[in-house]
Amino acid sequence: MFSTCLYYWQTSPEVVKRWSNEVQEAVQSRAALVQFHALALLHQIRQNDRLAVSKLVTSLTRGSVRSPLAQCLLIRYTSQVIRESGVYQGGDRPFFDFLESCLRNKAEMVILEAARAITELNGVTSRELTPAITVLQLFLSSSKPVLRFAAVRTLNKVASTHPLAVTNCNIDMESLISDQNRSVATLAITTLLKTGNESSVDRLMKQMTNFMSDIADEFKIVVVEAIRSLCLKFPLKYRSLMNFLSNILREEGGFEYKKAIVDSIIILIRDIPDAKESGLFHLCEFIEDCEFTYLSTQILHFLGNEGPKTSDPSKYIRYIYNRVILENATVRASAVSTLAKFGALVDSLKPRIFVLLRRCLFDGDDEVRDRATLYLKLLGGEATVGETEKDVNEFLFGSLDVPLVNLETSLRNYEPSDVPFDISSVSKETKSQPLAEKKSTGKKSAGPASAVSGSVSTVDASYEKLLSSIPEFADFGKLFKSSAPVELTEAETEYSVNVVKHIFDRHVVLQYNCTNTIPEQLLEQVIVLVDASEADEFLEVASKPLESLPYDSPGQTFVAFENPEGVIATGKFSNILKFFVKEVDPSTGEAEDDGVEDEYQLEDLEIVSADYMLKVGVSNFRNAWENMDPETERVDEYGLGVRESLAEAVSAVISILGMQPCEGTDVVPSNSRSHTCLLSGVFIGNVKVLVRLSFGISAPKEVAMKLAVRSDDPEISDRIHEIVANG
Repeated sequence: MFSTCLYYWQTSPEVVKRWSNEVQEAVQSRAALVQFHALALLHQIRQNDRLAVSKLVTSLTRGSVRSPLAQCLLIRYTSQVIRESGVYQGGDRPFFDFLESCLRNKAEMVILEAARAITELNGVTSRELTPAITVLQLFLSSSKPVLRFAAVRTLNKVASTHPLAVTNCNIDMESLISDQNRSVATLAITTLLKTGNESSVDRLMKQMTNFMSDIADEFKIVVVEAIRSLCLKFPLKYRSLMNFLSNILREEGGFEYKKAIVDSIIILIRDIPDAKESGLFHLCEFIEDCEFTYLSTQILHFLGNEGPKTSDPSKYIRYIYNRVILENATVRASAVSTLAKFGALVDSLKPRIFVLLRRCLFDGDDEVRDRATLYLKLLGGEATVGETEKDVNEFLFGSLDVPLVNLETSLRNYEPSDVPFDISSVSKETKSQPLAEKKSTGKKSAGPASAVSGSVSTVDASYEKLLSSIPEFADFGKLFKSSAPVELTEAETEYSVNVVKHIFDRHVVLQYNCTNTIPEQLLEQVIVLVDASEADEFLEVASKPLESLPYDSPGQTFVAFENPEGVIATGKFSNILKFFVKEVDPSTGEAEDDGVEDEYQLEDLEIVSADYMLKVGVSNFRNAWENMDPETERVDEYGLGVRESLAEAVSAVISILGMQPCEGTDVVPSNSRSHTCLLSGVFIGNVKVLVRLSFGISAPKEVAMKLAVRSDDPEISDRIHEIVANG
């Protein structure tokens, strides 16, 4: 019956809520399944009331639940209460004793659930992990494969955050490497790779040689990632680990598996300088017999960037030119570009590169021929052009300043005319997915560029056109950045107001988008009175009221401020919407002649340092970083205090700086203890800025950060540090 009620809850929750008393009684039932389903339904009924859920858990942890299935549910609900209420923090842990007592339960599933819950608690110490690790260690030698699998999987997760706590289980896990269940064996070997020491690396590699051929690709990928982490942990062991990766790269496998190996080798080459020569050689051998076009082009691109910087670049030319002879058109075109990079950076190889590029002029594919022709001219092989060596290197190695998605969109929207396409008109902003629309009905977005949503800011053509048409703002210069709309009113209020911050070199224009949601009212002479007493560096210089605001017809009013030259002014503004309100006759739609002056308090608005930074991504952060003057680099370390997680600290710093995360480094792996985040952007004044953030977390949740900044202007590098220090 209760399972039917759970199904009925999805369609008619209000009806099911009336049965709370009956469900409460059923939780005390002696029937295991009745107790299980009743507890699940009772939690569904109370799930939106955090206090009610906490009371439910408190009452049931005293021992009234006997069903193993229901106890597992109760353990999960207890963990949820701990996470949401933070009661686990600061030594006050009313529910931890219950979780620990479940480790002594008779039912194996309850013990495993309790152990898993304890290991996943935020901020749990190695001392508190000991009871859970002990019972999991006992299950490693169980005769039941499901218990061995559950135990080793949980230990595998713990090893990522508390490797020393799992070390005592290493002997038991080594015996599982030969387990008949390949899933158990895979988890055992990856856990050993996470917890092993430098002296055990060679022994583990020998054990894994025969092991890899017996498991599926998805398990092999897990092993490869574990080996990569181990190599970064013990860089002196790179030879044996790199050789192992090279050997499995030559074996049979699917695309995802081979890509994981290639990515791992590339990461090791970048992070371990001594591994570059051997790593590049392994990659060259792989592309001799690579069936995946994507991997071939990826390796060729990487080879073009790193190969010319090695002690003997000439040894890679044969592997590259073989691709021109033997591969498909896409790989051939990539090989031509790689050859050109060697010719640009290695003068001794330039004559040989010219010979090879001239042979490519007779290729059957037009892109291969076009690339060869272009590179011959750029490198001076057939014609003398005005480009300097710096221009050539920038063309070959530089990153595109605009996102490809934005460039594609602009090209599609471009209509052929006498005016040529201007790439400078393409937005440099990397746009995110739009946020969900407001649920309130009868409200429209009041801005001219309502398509811009979320936390991403951009320079929209409609904003530029609108602001340039207003005489008071016409001499402010070129618009640098427009923010996303910031709501200043709650949903379902009588007036809907949001604001867009327009940033100029020396001015800030606040565009208040207003909507009147009362059909019986007409608003006239609408203006926002802005109090800048908490932002004293700003000076109000102009405003433009809104003459009339009928029902459900969006309109805009503006206020402009000037900030001193060379000062990145920040501060808080309080806002009051002031207007004359006239009653409207519903039958005729005509407004009364006389109006009454009224005002409406709005939320405060802040101008922060991130408003002066434009999010602009780079396609190759490493090249962009190396091409920027090292003299502009500023490095310092900061303590970020206690944080809930490393991900929360990374998100906070990105928010303070307002820059674009590169190469997916804004995503922090679960339970990671360290992380590197790469950011790029353009500071006001069109100053390019690159940032490297290195985070580390230690008990109890203290986060430290190393900040390295490079920019086109050394003063801006210093200013970025000031923003972080004051943030």
